[in-house]
Amino acid sequence: MTKILVVDDEPRLLRELRVNLVARRYDVEVTRDGGTALRQAAAWHPDVVVLDLGLPDIDGVEVIHGLRGWTKIPIIVLSGRGGADVVDALDAGADDYVTKPFGIDELLARIRAATRGDVVHESELTEIPVGDHLVDLVHLTVSDGIRLTPTEWHLLAILLRNPGRLISQRRLLTEVWGPGHVKETNYLRQYMAQLRRKLETDPARPRHLLTEAGIGYRFQP
Repeated sequence: MTKILVVDDEPRLLRELRVNLVARRYDVEVTRDGGTALRQAAAWHPDVVVLDLGLPDIDGVEVIHGLRGWTKIPIIVLSGRGGADVVDALDAGADDYVTKPFGIDELLARIRAATRGDVVHESELTEIPVGDHLVDLVHLTVSDGIRLTPTEWHLLAILLRNPGRLISQRRLLTEVWGPGHVKETNYLRQYMAQLRRKLETDPARPRHLLTEAGIGYRFQP
């Protein structure tokens, strides 16, 4: 059973999340402050942490730093603050975020994506539907003779190997272009636009290669 630690200082939200997650057969613990969350995570070893950034004792970003000092468990941030704080959380090591107020289905989708596991079997990489096309990451081919540049392949592969997960701008820029290009977000806009023109059925209204404005990108299967 997947173990989820929920950290938020709103008692009503904690109650609602506990009820909804337990009903879906998750093992759930809740706490209202960052210090307790760090101790509870060390003692209980959850499979995923759902963390509010606005805590009464320790800022949520500091909690992320504390967790990342010893564990790589997925951290999903709850934020009502805005983009800059989410970027700080992702840079600190968070894996994804949900903006308050949110629906339980949205949070559940993020939890499923975060707990999917790091191992992607080769068989899953040979026929990945994107729009009307099938992408093969093993043989680097796209159906209907669509051709991608090496940089487009590199960018697309990162997204497709992490279905449903938010990949931050910083991570993409670092992995594709190198650490000296973390501010060159125009690179991402240009190449994502090219990928959408080649792969999405309606590039102006993409369904699979999604932008999280100012934060990152996500492949939605």
